[in-house]
Amino acid sequence: MEVNSTKQMKTANGEPCPPKVRILIWADLTYSDMEEIDQTESIPDIERILFRALSIDMPEPRLGILLELYTNIVLFCRKKHYSREQTSVLLSIVKNVHQVNTETPLNNSEQCFTYYTELLLCHSVRRPPFSINLFSAEQVTDITKYFINTYMRHYALYKYTFTPQMYMDISLTYTGMPESTDTEEPPSSEDMVDADNEMNEDAEGAKDTASSETFSTNMEDTPKPGPSPKAELRSIVQKEVKEEVMRLSAQLEKRLQESNQQLTSALSALETSIHPKK
Repeated sequence: MEVNSTKQMKTANGEPCPPKVRILIWADLTYSDMEEIDQTESIPDIERILFRALSIDMPEPRLGILLELYTNIVLFCRKKHYSREQTSVLLSIVKNVHQVNTETPLNNSEQCFTYYTELLLCHSVRRPPFSINLFSAEQVTDITKYFINTYMRHYALYKYTFTPQMYMDISLTYTGMPESTDTEEPPSSEDMVDADNEMNEDAEGAKDTASSETFSTNMEDTPKPGPSPKAELRSIVQKEVKEEVMRLSAQLEKRLQESNQQLTSALSALETSIHPKK
């Protein structure tokens, strides 16, 4: 069962809201796909089936990372002796959470984990037509441990790898500056003929030594052009922009480190809470 998705809304922070929770039985992998996977022992063959069934269309190394993620889920379900329905649903849950993670470059780890718990709860409690009891309480604990130790533990790496990079493109316009007067009108054909005639006459009547002395004298007397006011202004602005970009990059790196520390603390608390009491 799969409900048609609607256009996603955005939160006050600009983050896209996760899609509505829905039952995901055979949403991405059909019964025949799971039957084919169960009959396959080779990991490359499992990856080939997942590549075709999930319609993964992206270049390396993203393709290899995704196939490894989904293949490990299949191996985990085999180890726990889960049914084909359970394996298909777990693959779809991780696929949907990964899509929510990579839809924004902002840190939405809490939103991703909340969406994961809602999806898992939707397949663990019998309340038709809103949810079904596909997973037991013990299986929910095992799946949550696995999801935390595999996906959420490397949440930042998945976001960095699969989220499109954002670049700052700055365009500067100068107001109040005089327009450049370097361009000159091209000479007419008559002026060019007169200039050629004069050059020929000078070349015939002048000696080589006098020409060389005159040329060197002219070169020494010609003043070198200094930097224009527009070039100086551009250099100052570029320097200020570069310093500001470096400052913003340092602040962003500090915030990312703080977010990773908070995520690590939250994951440690979750692992402690889901461990069975002795």
